Amino acid sequence: MQIIDLKDEPEHLPILAEWHHQQWYALNPGDSVEKRINYMQSYLSADFIPTTFIAKDQVLLGSAAIIANDMDTEMGLSPWLASVYVAPEYRNRGVGSSLVKHVGLKAQEAGIETLYLFSDRVSFYQKLGWQLLSQQVYYGHAVTVMYIELNKL
Repeated sequence: MQIIDLKDEPEHLPILAEWHHQQWYALNPGDSVEKRINYMQSYLSADFIPTTFIAKDQVLLGSAAIIANDMDTEMGLSPWLASVYVAPEYRNRGVGSSLVKHVGLKAQEAGIETLYLFSDRVSFYQKLGWQLLSQQVYYGHAVTVMYIELNKL
């Protein structure tokens, strides 16, 4: 498996947008695949934030991103790990963990000290060193906001 920047293979953007839309449409009311594709074009810029990394091994396996903000209720926290997604047939094989660690290392190299995320998969992230910050209801879903101090990686 290799992890690369989506900028290097932007042809994967439409399938990622479809995957992300299917996974998180409930948290993005009014969104569509087309809107997501247009939004994700920003991941192809030269800026580090936002950036999407993709895992592939002959085929696209998954993605993880670093973005400025992922919750409109937590605008004071930045940057965020977001869009951690692994295609169902490749789950439980270390792809997600590898993507999360890769984003953390790239963020650390960029001088970022702390990353945030929100998820309902608390134990997965705790095993990777993430700490609990708060529990919230976000767009009707119970989520946990977490953080990791990158200097401890």
